[in-house]
Amino acid sequence: MIDERLHQATELHRQGQLARAQSIYEGILESDPDHFEALNLLGVLAAQIQNHQRAVELIDRAIAIFPDHADTHFNRGLALLALGEWGAATAGFDRAIELRSDYAEAWFHRGNGLFELKLVDAAVASYDQAIAIRGDYGEAFFSRGVALHELKQWASAVASYDKATALRPAYVEAWSNRGNALLELGAIDAALASYDKAIAVSPDYGEAWYNRGNALEVLRQWDAALASYEWATGLSSDYAEAWSRRGNVLLELKRVDAALASYEKAIAIKPGFAEAWCNRGNALSDKKLWDAALTSYERAIAIKPAFPEAWFNLGNLHRDLRQLEQAAESFARAFSLNPDGDYFLGAYLYLAMMICDWSSFDELSNRMVVNIVNHQKAAAPVQALSIINSPSLLQQLALTYVNQNHPLRSGREDIHKRPRRDKIRVGYYSADFHSHASMYLVAEMFEKHDRSKFELIAFSFGPDLPEDAMRQRVFPAFDRFIDVNTASDEDVANLSRELEVDIAVDLKGFTKDSRTDIFAFRAAPIQVNYMGYPGSMGAGYMDYIIADHTLVPEGFQQFYTERIVYLPDSYQGNDSRRQIADTDFSRQELGLPVTGFVFCCFNNNYKITPSVFDIWMRLLERVEGAVLWLYEDNPQAAGNLRKEAVRRGVDAGRLVFARRMPLAEHLARHRLADLFLDTFPCNAHTTASDALWAGLPLLTRIGESFAGRVAASLLNAIGLPELITSSLEAYEALAIELATYPEKLAELRLKLEKNRLSTPLFDSERFTRSIEAAYEKMYERYHQDLPPAHIYLH
Repeated sequence: MIDERLHQATELHRQGQLARAQSIYEGILESDPDHFEALNLLGVLAAQIQNHQRAVELIDRAIAIFPDHADTHFNRGLALLALGEWGAATAGFDRAIELRSDYAEAWFHRGNGLFELKLVDAAVASYDQAIAIRGDYGEAFFSRGVALHELKQWASAVASYDKATALRPAYVEAWSNRGNALLELGAIDAALASYDKAIAVSPDYGEAWYNRGNALEVLRQWDAALASYEWATGLSSDYAEAWSRRGNVLLELKRVDAALASYEKAIAIKPGFAEAWCNRGNALSDKKLWDAALTSYERAIAIKPAFPEAWFNLGNLHRDLRQLEQAAESFARAFSLNPDGDYFLGAYLYLAMMICDWSSFDELSNRMVVNIVNHQKAAAPVQALSIINSPSLLQQLALTYVNQNHPLRSGREDIHKRPRRDKIRVGYYSADFHSHASMYLVAEMFEKHDRSKFELIAFSFGPDLPEDAMRQRVFPAFDRFIDVNTASDEDVANLSRELEVDIAVDLKGFTKDSRTDIFAFRAAPIQVNYMGYPGSMGAGYMDYIIADHTLVPEGFQQFYTERIVYLPDSYQGNDSRRQIADTDFSRQELGLPVTGFVFCCFNNNYKITPSVFDIWMRLLERVEGAVLWLYEDNPQAAGNLRKEAVRRGVDAGRLVFARRMPLAEHLARHRLADLFLDTFPCNAHTTASDALWAGLPLLTRIGESFAGRVAASLLNAIGLPELITSSLEAYEALAIELATYPEKLAELRLKLEKNRLSTPLFDSERFTRSIEAAYEKMYERYHQDLPPAHIYLH
């Protein structure tokens, strides 16, 4: 009688009539509480209806009756897996395998348990056993791929997914995961093809659309990525991750309000989504809604304290707000959580340099060099200029940075060859068309361009400051002045093409608020790197860099991806209209002693390195009564420099700090200094021009990098090569000589005064004609269908 009822129940169970089968199993157990098969099968049924705890209890009773039944231990393992009891589940599968060594399903699910226990190598071995027993086990190949992906064995993972899809061509999850592994391998086109295959198999599989969006983001194909994320969210409106990534793309497209709405949708779906809170902070930072951004980052960190990217972004926010101690703490936390995080090291070290905290200088700078050599994302290029002298290392850093962040945009049509025009159309691209150090150098060049030969267009992606005096000055120098601040990089490039710009001049490079992708999208047939970033951008789409023979000796050309334009004098433009105030400052009102030699350095504090500061302190020890007059960028730097002076046995009172003041007055106060001491390996740039324009001799140590040779370029152009030294020892010796032999310094001052307006450095007319000649040669090569080549002007 019981056997008939059991047969009836198993038939109903097989047919999916679970309630009727359950009733019969339970009736059998009322008659015979120790009926092994009824206990086992009722346990299996309990698991099917998601009552896993009851399943385990029933199967345990069955095992107590018949402990050597492999299927029962297997079923117990499945129920324990569902309960998240990975160790107990694995033990159940182990017992099943002891009883039946060729139990492929037990090996497979044992692998799943081991994977959840983070014993990933053991999981792979278990999947291998399952596959050895059953070579057509597609699910085992798939899970093996997942485990190999976790081990970062991307190629092996792809091979495993290939087996799964060969066995089951409609295996959508395998196609999608295969794409993920290919993406990790950098095979982006193959990854996209894999996602497309998944979508062809199952158009409603939102995860494939999501992953496809991720791949398109890597290619920086923002519109296509946005379309993929919108498919994903359309298929599943509660797909928080897709809403968040959609926001990232919208942010790249400069659609900041839409990005915010997308992040807020993600957060509404998943309030504990730390990544969405962090991304929301980025959008709010873009809108300069600092308090709201701060709250968003802090919320991300509260949810996920060990979230290095959130700490990193919080550090950027504090730095932008000049809250430098908090920035240092945030960068330190990000770096401690992930020392190999993208650009974490550079941000951490650069901030430490800003506040002159050299406690980890040697360790971090050495690590930066090693990371650059290993092609790691060690730093944004501008963050390394005050650390690294080697142009080879700086070029490698730029190459790594560009390949990761600003690669040439594939799929762009070439710019069709245009007929010659009477006027060459030059576009200048900058965020700094206002009172800014860059404009102080090039404003007069804009004004002096020969308008019979050149048509000028300004593409401004900085703040709109119509009342700014420099903005008012440079605005009329252009034939067109276009505000592109809210346009995407691709849109700016397209606009440049529509306007038929012949030569696009990037005045920002990698510096703050740069828009490198405009040039990655090819804004013009000829693209030029000038002045913003002092070095090679490592980008094949930048055709030329403006330099001179001092900056880039011919033997150094190999360290530049651009072709070099050798201007005849100095690469740096200058404004001969800069006013020096008539203010007659007294030494006392600027904090200087009444008597004594005044060494000064008005470079940004981040350029000061421990080795140069060592020399400066020895100078103060050697020159009685001398002081060192430094620019105070922030009070933390001033405090740390005073401490460093004391550590070297120098009275902190011999350091005097100059606060920020209007440019004309700043130039005027140079009169109270005796000698400007340059920094190394990153020289004075605009500050060197300031000193020389104000009549203050400048002493430099020439380096190898572009940034380390700028001051020498300026000194050569103004006829003072005797102030260029080639070693720190010579630099120190000459500084002592000039401080102790006043007649020699007086001769240099007289020579500087004589040369100031009679040599090329401040001859804006001459400079403009030189750069125009360079543009004409670039344009001529283009129309002769010749590739860019080094240009030598005399």
